[in-house]
Amino acid sequence: MDSLPIRDAQQTMDVLYELSRLLNTGLDRETLSILVSLCEHGVNPEALAMVVKELKRETAALDAKKKTHEAEFEVGEPSK
Repeated sequence: MDSLPIRDAQQTMDVLYELSRLLNTGLDRETLSILVSLCEHGVNPEALAMVVKELKRETAALDAKKKTHEAEFEVGEPSK
């Protein structure tokens, strides 16, 4: 009987991941699982969504800065 709750939880995560994928959230299964767990433990979902969006923006900005720096380095221009 212990496997039934585990199977139900896995099926729920499968459905949530599929929805996440269809909505192009960019979340992997592990991240989605962590976010669901945080919500289950009382974290405000809207606040959590805002944090995730901000982290994605910051990551994109850092990636862009890194690419710019790498391009400048390849050309031989000094970085600022």
